[in-house]
Amino acid sequence: MRAVEIITKKRSGQELSEAEIRFLIDGYVAGDIPDYQVSAWAMAVYFQGMTFGETGFLTRAMIASGDVLHLDGVPGPLVDKHSTGGVGDKVSLVLAPLAAACGLRVPMMSGRALGHTGGTLDKLDAIPGFKTALTQEKIREGLNTVGYIMTGQSAEVVPADRLLYALRDVSGTVESIPLITASILSKKFAEGAEALVFDVKSGRGAFMDTVEKGRALAVSLVETARSLGRRAVAVLTDMGQPLGRMTGNFLEVEESVLCLRGQGPDDLMTLTYRQAAWMLVAGGPVKTVAEGEALARRKLEDGSALKKWEESVAFQGGDVAALNAQIGVRRAKLSGVLTAPGDGWHGGWDALECGLAATALGAGRNRKEDTVLPDVGLEFLAKRGEPLKKGQDVLRVWADSE
Repeated sequence: MRAVEIITKKRSGQELSEAEIRFLIDGYVAGDIPDYQVSAWAMAVYFQGMTFGETGFLTRAMIASGDVLHLDGVPGPLVDKHSTGGVGDKVSLVLAPLAAACGLRVPMMSGRALGHTGGTLDKLDAIPGFKTALTQEKIREGLNTVGYIMTGQSAEVVPADRLLYALRDVSGTVESIPLITASILSKKFAEGAEALVFDVKSGRGAFMDTVEKGRALAVSLVETARSLGRRAVAVLTDMGQPLGRMTGNFLEVEESVLCLRGQGPDDLMTLTYRQAAWMLVAGGPVKTVAEGEALARRKLEDGSALKKWEESVAFQGGDVAALNAQIGVRRAKLSGVLTAPGDGWHGGWDALECGLAATALGAGRNRKEDTVLPDVGLEFLAKRGEPLKKGQDVLRVWADSE
């Protein structure tokens, strides 16, 4: 085969075979096919799209490019959740221990912040002593003993995805739905998940800025997962507003702990309960979403989810006592407030602008090599629809410098 023929075939809108896609990905990872040819192929995919079958072939080829977690012998069901990212989206931190408390095994492989949406691993790094780089043996042990683990993608798992994502980032093809789908699914299947729930965000603060784009990605994720023989569900959620009351790495850890203590904001808890319910349906322990939500609520109210969280923090090297002592008191050294200009009702926050502001403070990254600051961020003292009085504090900004 020759890469140029595969490029021109896709450019003309034809369907590629599994062998052609495997040839291209294997050659790129091995260094035999240059960046410029893979960039041309990615642009052809951007304009011509891919069938669900082709996307499945691409996902398989990417999985085969590196190591796969072998979780044989770990009692199931192994179920994970993936969010396409959003401002203040700390659902994973609450959802994983809650799902484990309900009897699921959750092998959760997460990423770091890039752009205006936060990364789960950066939040976990704000916990004293917490380690996210885990060996296969440690992952298996955590799943067997705690019920869930939260880890990052190692250099050996799906190297094709790291190479392709970097290339898409500089070639204007990040938004391609087939390429997004293969990127997400390759990582999730390499981690050993048997069933998946996708939280596909849409709105101003989301990667997919309209409901229509979000739905298209949701359908692609579910249909491609099914073509690979995996159970999958996608939930469309609103990212027009920041989620919860906190944006920032430690601030979001704190809010997650408060959620597990039964003190979480309504929007965050509503979404968490719904996604836990779908994970239980996808994994098989319950038949309906209503059953799943009822079970999840019981496990949060009786303290089981909080206990799982503390077991996990300790298992991954974190200091539970030190973390609990920091709740409500650990903040960046400077703060400022925004006040209401008059009486009325809160009209809502622009999630994208809030995400960009948090990134400018140091809570996120504009480039992969940027360092994040764990204690900076935004605290939303009022949310959409709430009554306001003139001079009332509506936003607190936590910063490291003037």
